[in-house]
Amino acid sequence: MSANPNYKAELVGVFGHPVAENPTVVMEEAGFQALGLNWRYLTIEVLPEDLAAAMRGMRAFNMKGINLTIPHKVEVLKYLDEVKPDAALMGAVNTVVRIGDKLVGENTDGKGFMRALTQDAKVNPKGKKVLVLGAGGAARSITVELALAGAQQITIVNRSVERGKGLTELINTKTPAKASFAAWQGRYAIQGDTDILVNATSIGLPPLSDEKPEIDYATIRPGMVVCDVIPAPSTPFLKEAQERGAKSVDGLGMLVYQGAIGFKLWTGLEAPVKAMYQALAKAFNI
Repeated sequence: MSANPNYKAELVGVFGHPVAENPTVVMEEAGFQALGLNWRYLTIEVLPEDLAAAMRGMRAFNMKGINLTIPHKVEVLKYLDEVKPDAALMGAVNTVVRIGDKLVGENTDGKGFMRALTQDAKVNPKGKKVLVLGAGGAARSITVELALAGAQQITIVNRSVERGKGLTELINTKTPAKASFAAWQGRYAIQGDTDILVNATSIGLPPLSDEKPEIDYATIRPGMVVCDVIPAPSTPFLKEAQERGAKSVDGLGMLVYQGAIGFKLWTGLEAPVKAMYQALAKAFNI
């Protein structure tokens, strides 16, 4: 035994509600094990009214960082010491990094989505027309990244007019892309010239994993690229798209890549992406 043994694990994790079926722990702990790190990833149920207390607890426990999922990505901003410019632009944070005594907010959702889209699916969004379902935290990060990557036109479809128009204005005033808003009423029909369709809503998350966005699936055409942010190898939404000849991009790749970015932010080390993906694939019986 060494003269000065260290039994203390470094702690990171996720705050969310619901969170029990969030699979991030599987890939992050696989990454820690692959690199021989004594780190632990905690999956923690935090009700909306308890977020302030949870963030104080994070500080008290000297945690190295935390992920935020539904419904905390926007609300967490008020509890941070610093927010990186791109996350501030998006108005949403999904990853917090502890740097000294400061809690710094980042957003890896859009970056993870872009890696899955460009590296795995080999799709370049430059000059493309994109339709995004939803206007929450995931939608904000994805649309900003798509806009900065050169997407020509972004249509935001959302049931909340105020939130949808707010995101549309953000894209139009803060990025080079052009955006428009469409109110989501009934079965929404996808415009025929849409190149990329993204479900950035929580529809399809457990316990409602059998549900799919209310759109007219007959308007999905062959050659369209259809993406889902739900972290699963397939969803009812993607199955419908595949049956109509569309190219699908699942949320599993997005999850792995955004997790890998967070891994490096926390540990300072390059993430073992292959080991992380294999752990998730095993968990999903792929």
